[in-house]
Amino acid sequence: MGRGAGQAQGLSRRGLTLAGQMLITFGGAVILRGQCIRRGFRCHNNNSSATSRCHVMSDLDFTRPAQSDVYNANVARLFFHANGKPRSVAAGATLFAENSAGKVMYFLANGEVALTRSGKPLDVIKTGEVFGEMSVLTGEPRSATATARTAGEVIELDARAFSGAIQKIPEFALMLLAILIRRLRLALAMQMLGKDQSARTIDHVPTSGAVFDAALLRQLASSFPGRPPVFQPKNAVIMREGEAGIFMYVVLDGAVRVTVKDTVVEVVRPGGVFGEMALVDQSPRAATASAAMDSNLLSINRNDFLKLIKTSPAFGSSLLRSLASRLRNSGRK
Repeated sequence: MGRGAGQAQGLSRRGLTLAGQMLITFGGAVILRGQCIRRGFRCHNNNSSATSRCHVMSDLDFTRPAQSDVYNANVARLFFHANGKPRSVAAGATLFAENSAGKVMYFLANGEVALTRSGKPLDVIKTGEVFGEMSVLTGEPRSATATARTAGEVIELDARAFSGAIQKIPEFALMLLAILIRRLRLALAMQMLGKDQSARTIDHVPTSGAVFDAALLRQLASSFPGRPPVFQPKNAVIMREGEAGIFMYVVLDGAVRVTVKDTVVEVVRPGGVFGEMALVDQSPRAATASAAMDSNLLSINRNDFLKLIKTSPAFGSSLLRSLASRLRNSGRK
């Protein structure tokens, strides 16, 4: 797993046992009773349930990509070297401050950077890691302060350069999408374990905003002339939890209800997307989706998805922004 998971020695490849204690697995995430193994959560073990004392760290300004088995530091280094600007930093220098505007993301070429929130230490970024990307992707203020622990060098990349860069090196966008999706699966697991949401209705669940603007929606619709939008009547099941993911879907009109274990977790409205998680990481569907009302959907298969990532910077940037926002918001519910 990664630095910080030393206590997980003895964890089987399937994540079924750990020193004889009970584990819960969900979409590739591993949760130990009273403790969380994956990065992204800070936990206190007081013999209570895992979810009652585990605080989601998903709203922080880093995804801890180096903790993921899909992270490749060489891909990140190539991406930032080819598109960013190197800068030397002195020990003690502040790279960004909590609540400031997030305009730049960073690759740490060498050295160490400390992350703090409200003056309290959160983590230490090491050489070869990316940080500061969450605020750039979501457009929200920084959720932490980054300070150089040692003298070193960072490579900076601003939001405008990022959009063009992912077209030149789409592998980075795919890698970051996969990392965000892993974190979302874990956040969803913690939500479902920690809250009784069975009574929630369509009017009392998170609603996803438009991922694609009107211009991009028109572009997507025209990109697949042989695949017209599909009409789904109210209550029609579009995909089922546990199935293989063949398509992602864009809601053109209507609304789609997303459920996990019969609990409504999200409603997707026009311009929103669903089903992209299984398409990116090729894991089984984490949720079931059904039409909340008569709806028209555009379906995109994996090959088309990969082509769009490579040819349409707006498509990749919009998906990354959507996933990053959902990840941040998952920690606030």
